[in-house]
Amino acid sequence: MAWRIGSRACWDVLGCRGESLAAFAGRLMGVQWFELDSGRHASVIPSAESPKNNQWCMGSSDARVAARGQGSFDVFEELKQRFLCFKNKKFLKEVDHFRNLTAAQSPKCMVIACVDSRVCPSNVLGFQPGEAFMVRNVANLVPPVKVRSTETSAALEFAVKVLKVENILVIGHSRCAGIEALMRMDGENPRDYIERWVINGSAAKQRTVAAASHLSFEQQCRCCETESVNQSLRNLLSYPWIEDRARRGSLSLVGGYYDFAECTFEKWRVGVDEDGGEEYVTRDHELWF
Repeated sequence: MAWRIGSRACWDVLGCRGESLAAFAGRLMGVQWFELDSGRHASVIPSAESPKNNQWCMGSSDARVAARGQGSFDVFEELKQRFLCFKNKKFLKEVDHFRNLTAAQSPKCMVIACVDSRVCPSNVLGFQPGEAFMVRNVANLVPPVKVRSTETSAALEFAVKVLKVENILVIGHSRCAGIEALMRMDGENPRDYIERWVINGSAAKQRTVAAASHLSFEQQCRCCETESVNQSLRNLLSYPWIEDRARRGSLSLVGGYYDFAECTFEKWRVGVDEDGGEEYVTRDHELWF
């Protein structure tokens, strides 16, 4: 599934918040449509497609599993119901907020996260539409400025220069397949699209291997998951317009690490030597659990 990076196109639209279908379906009663008149004012219209049978809405997880096993489960029908529920439970109750978002977005935060389906930032950190300008890529990597013309660098430029975000948050996570692919690479000659991308984290891999060669491969991957976030933060400072704002204090660079097995979140801030040097420093390390 492709998804745009804007702050207003939040995953909540399709209800992707980590809950089961059974729990979600219980909120689908009384779905309504809305329409906009010529003055762009919203009014509520009872939906002809609202679920008539409450049994489906309150269906058990066993019934859902059985439906999948019988080949009757339709993922897009589920997404349709999630969208209609979003419209009824969220959009129609906050029409003024969403109307304001049609004019402009002014997120305070840019988030760079992994594409892994288990680590949706809107789910984990509760971002609402308009709050975070978000880009997701394999292994949540930020390439250095010398690597030109990537989607991530384009998003960075728009977020910093146009939207003037005040924070950039790079989020790594546990059991990252992209980092594992990086750690398994043999040499510096990428063989496929994945390796051509994750090689942007090769400096993090080198530091990990040098410091943790005595650990198991799994433990090395865990170390590299965090180190790659630090490398991405260093790479952010290779963009002159990011470094300038970071030095002036108008842009905060923040690292995060989400362990979805233990449900913990680490957060830290980074910066450069206040004396004008190139030293990379971390501070304000926190563990949320």
